[in-house]
Amino acid sequence: MSKMHNILLVEDDISLADWVCEYLTEQGFNVTHVARGDLVMHEIKKNAIDIVLLDVMLPGLNGIEVCRLIRQHEQSKQIPIIMLTARADEFDEVIGLEAGADDYVIKPVRPRALLARINRQLSHNGKAEQNQSTQLTFGELTINQEAKRVIYQGKEIDLSTSLFAFLTYLAQHAGSVVDRDSVFKALKKREYDGQDRRFDVMLSTLRKLFNDDPQKPQKFKTIWGKGYLFVGDAWQETSISGNED
Repeated sequence: MSKMHNILLVEDDISLADWVCEYLTEQGFNVTHVARGDLVMHEIKKNAIDIVLLDVMLPGLNGIEVCRLIRQHEQSKQIPIIMLTARADEFDEVIGLEAGADDYVIKPVRPRALLARINRQLSHNGKAEQNQSTQLTFGELTINQEAKRVIYQGKEIDLSTSLFAFLTYLAQHAGSVVDRDSVFKALKKREYDGQDRRFDVMLSTLRKLFNDDPQKPQKFKTIWGKGYLFVGDAWQETSISGNED
């Protein structure tokens, strides 16, 4: 590893935190551990954190609240977040992704699987930082790929790393239907398993952010049995209600 990445582990199970810290340190990472959600922003502001491993159930502030705080902070909004959850139900997945998480791992945590998720997120983030200076413009929407900024109607829209990557991918294929398998291969480097709904959740979040009526969407359409469609000519003079997930 050419650079020692800094990982912030937020976990109140001390035995789990100890072995995760030990394992990731052996893999060449610098790991900082906190056991409370209300200590996270202090650590992020103090240290250059490259990725956050965030438990859902925490004292002080729960993981969902912490995730939202990270995404609202200018200096941390692009940091990849992997949530750790003991619950394998869809509710956790949907809420976590809508709050701005990039991925999630279900406990009990498997070391090699966790390492693969971490490396994948760091790889995506590194590639995004090296992206060429290109700008996508559709009416009042501007996507600056190099600066990772989205401007709509003169306002900057805060997006998580995953939402930005998904929006950019859709915009790059404006006017064409992209199937789920292509999206998973491009953004998650794996095939669609037929069950993972993360990009459906992200599309719903993008509709909220850009005030696209989910009953009659004009900007982001789901084509039944085919995939997603970004409508390039639908970005004119539509008010936006806010920029929070």
